[in-house]
Order: sequence, then structure tokens, then C-alpha cells
Amino acid sequence: MFDSLQEKLDSAFKNLKGDGKLTEINIASSVKEIRRALVAADVNYKIAKEFTDKVKDQALGTENILNAIKPGELMTKIVMDEMVELMGGQAVGINVSGSPAVILIAGLQGSGKTTFSGKLAHHLKTKRKKKPLLVACDVYRPAAIDQITVLGEQIKVPVYKETENRSPLSIASNALVYAKDHGHDVVIVDTAGRLAIDEDMMTEIEGLKNGLMPNETLFVVDAMIGQDAVTTAKAFNDRIDYDGVVLTKLDGDTRGGAALSVKYVVGKPIKFVSMGEKMDTLDVFHPERMAQRILGMGDIVSFVEKAQEQFDEKEAKRLEKKIKKNKFDFNDFLSQLNQIRKMGDIKNLIGMIPGMNKAVKNMDIDDSAFNKVEAIIFSMTPHERGNPELLNMSRKRRIAAGCGHSIHEINLFIKQFDQMRKMMHKLSKGNMNDMMKNFPGMK
Repeated sequence: MFDSLQEKLDSAFKNLKGDGKLTEINIASSVKEIRRALVAADVNYKIAKEFTDKVKDQALGTENILNAIKPGELMTKIVMDEMVELMGGQAVGINVSGSPAVILIAGLQGSGKTTFSGKLAHHLKTKRKKKPLLVACDVYRPAAIDQITVLGEQIKVPVYKETENRSPLSIASNALVYAKDHGHDVVIVDTAGRLAIDEDMMTEIEGLKNGLMPNETLFVVDAMIGQDAVTTAKAFNDRIDYDGVVLTKLDGDTRGGAALSVKYVVGKPIKFVSMGEKMDTLDVFHPERMAQRILGMGDIVSFVEKAQEQFDEKEAKRLEKKIKKNKFDFNDFLSQLNQIRKMGDIKNLIGMIPGMNKAVKNMDIDDSAFNKVEAIIFSMTPHERGNPELLNMSRKRRIAAGCGHSIHEINLFIKQFDQMRKMMHKLSKGNMNDMMKNFPGMK
């Protein structure tokens, strides 16, 4: 995500390396590179020019102060502050007050509206403790109703649909009555994709908004189409005056133009960002955190939040006791793997840790690598999983035959597991120096 933009900005800051302080000359040179990076990321030239003019003014104001700070670090801080401001300044929440609250979803064809509707329902159910109802109002796209039905079953959220009714407003109105009768406090209306130049379809979405009077109207846009996404967002806003933007497909080859430009052009906040197809890959948009990620600083706050969502205090205390007694076993290991998987894509998670994004950028980190480990453990008997020390050569041969992996792979996994268990045991007892002796490079 934003790899190209990050590299170009990093290069612009590196040009200041070796300079004692910011000067009018090196500021001008750096600002020029920053502007090029933004334009290459598909940010409108006018926006890029205004942004870099502000950066330049801020930098010139620091020429004679803060000489103790390296020029590159100071310029990074100035760019980050301006970038945060450009993207909206702070996170903007979603209004789900009322009973039921109505959220209308709009956007182009193929922008990911239906998938987002499912993700939003899952988000409100698990994080806001709401009782959502999904409404299938895309009566045009083949299999659209089937898709949202499958998503509803996946996240255990009911879907209201009328297969014979071809009027989206009528379906949505009936869904509101159903929601009130069945205790649903949020109604999420998934609509058909439409082009801004299609007058009939735009009239339809206007009618839906006027008829439903939703708490929130969200415009879903594919972040991968860059500046075109911003142009489309403005055209839709001129017609339906929506409340916020959702950027989807941020896990793809995103250049950054949409994220950096949409608030400036449309005047409406980005409320959510979506990555991947899994239902738990939806995040509230925080401009500061996004700016940190674009500038390669990681996003440790989001990382901690994801970890906290999976944290089980009782389980943690149970594991702590087992680790101190050096009794951590394969069942415990499986439990921890499942918690990590629930946090999301592994590469994205590692990229949130400050300093790690560059380290994993070109690495092929596949979540399916866990499948081999699980296959090995599931090929053990329950008694073996609870007692790793029982695994002699005879048992390893049986496990290898059961999981389809070689004896060498079994031995390697068990060796790594044993090293990890010993390290965790030493760490739990506070023997950090002993642990460091085993890993000299960590010093």
C-alpha cells in the first residue's frame, strides 16, 4: 500500500542528509521532489502545488530554530502534519443513533459496495454491539442478492430481500418496518452500482435518500483508480450530498491519490478504509495513522488495537502460568496462531510496526504458511499435543505420513517450537541476559 509514494518521499527527505540545517535552497529542492512524488501518486497537480507551498512556508519558518533536529527529520514532521490536515485532521465517526439507524450505501459498479456492506455490518455487530440488518436493494446485477445473502450467513447477520419486487425504495421501506418489528437497531441498505452520467440511476439513488432520510449516506470508491475516484466522488456528492467516503481495495496497487485528495476536493471526510475480502478487514480512517504509514513510520496504535481485540485476559493468565513452568504445548501454540490470524493479513500487520515496513516490502509472506504448521499439529494425537517431549522418531514418522510433509520438515518445526518455548520460559523468569547470550545478534 502506497509503496511507490513512500519510496519517492523517502528519497526527497534523504536529499537533506548531510546538511546541517534547512535552508532556502535545500527546502526548494526537497519540496520539488515531494511535489513530483504526489503527482506520480495521482494527486491532482493543483492540490500537490498547494500542499507543497504550505510545506515550503512551514519549513522556511524553521530555518533559524530547532538546529538540533536533523533537516530530514524536521521536513518529515512538517510533511506529516500537512498531510494529516489534507486528509481531514482527525477521525470522523459514523452516526448510528435512532431506532433503527439507516445507512445508505452508494457508489460505482465494482467499487466493493456489497462487500463493504457486509464488513460494516460485522464491524457494528462486533465493535459497537449493534444488531444490524442488511437490505438487498441491488435489483439489477445478477447474483447481487445471492452475494449479500452469503455474506450475511458468513457474519451471522440477517438479510432482508424481496426477489420479485423491483423497486429499491419499496424494498428498503419494507425493510425498515421489518427491522422495527424484529429489534434491529441499524439498517444497512446496499444499492446497485451506477455511473454519475446515468440520469435514471442517479434519480433513483436521490429518491432512496429522500425517501429513507438515512442517518448516514456513504459513498464507496475503489482507491486503486486514483484521481478518477476523486472526480467521481465529487460528481456523486453534487447529486446526493453524502456524509462520508469509504476507500476500498487499499491492499492493492494503491498510488495514494484518492486518500490524499478526496477530502480537499469533496469536503467530506473519509470514514472507513477497507483491505482484502475478509469481513474483519475494515478500519475506521485515522488521518494521522494513514500519514504515518505513507511516510513509513508504521501504525503501532492500530496494531495494538487489533491485538487488544483478540486479547483474552483469562487465557493470558493461564498461558503465563504454563510458560513459567515450561509447559507451553502444541495446543497453546495453535490457540495463539488462531488469535494472530484473526488480527488480519500478516504482512499488513508487520508493516504496522515502526521500521518493519521496508523489511517486509519485498518478502512473500503468505498466511497459508500457517497451514503446514496446523497440518503437522493436527496429525499428532491429543496426548502428543499436550506433551511435546513424547515425540520420538517413530511418532515423527507417523506424523509425517499423516500430514504429507517430510521428516526433515517435522524436525525443523519441532526444533523451532522447542527454541521458542525455551526463550519464552527464560523471558518469563526475567532472564533477559541469558536469552541474549543465545541470540548474540539481538544485542
